[in-house]
Amino acid sequence: MSDNRIEGYARALFEIARAEGTLDEVEDELFRFARSYESSDALRNALTDEQIPAAKRQAIVEDLLGGKATGTTTQLVSMVVGSGRGRDLPAIIDKLVARASSAKNLEVAEVRTAVPLTSDQQARLAAAIVNATGKQVNLKVVVDPSVIGGVVATVGDTVIDGSVRTRIDQLKSRL
Repeated sequence: MSDNRIEGYARALFEIARAEGTLDEVEDELFRFARSYESSDALRNALTDEQIPAAKRQAIVEDLLGGKATGTTTQLVSMVVGSGRGRDLPAIIDKLVARASSAKNLEVAEVRTAVPLTSDQQARLAAAIVNATGKQVNLKVVVDPSVIGGVVATVGDTVIDGSVRTRIDQLKSRL
């Protein structure tokens, strides 16, 4: 899909969530859904298969998110999938997250860790990223077991890689 269409969908989803007064919650739920979508071939195939009727794809979304996410999040994902734009969900959601962060004068800081972080760990990590980059951030944590340990943070074009995997790779190259 063209960048204009992706931006249009992101803007529409942003405005709907903002009008409902649930922007922060919906933005976080959509971000987590996009990361799950990207990591699951089965989910991605089910939501993008044109052989499956749109109503069935929407029912999959509602079964998956119903009760676990706000009604707004479920309806927004269902709308995008029902309109045949399932392949573009991560791009649309990433644009929405960037728009929501920008509205709060924040930069998106995507952090990958091997294990979930406590709220205290997230607060300390956000403070460390602010200190390192000089930018106020909207922290988005992604649990990624391939990191093994440590964190990989991306803020705009800046990547801060403190992962065990990178350190192991560096040791391998030295040997």
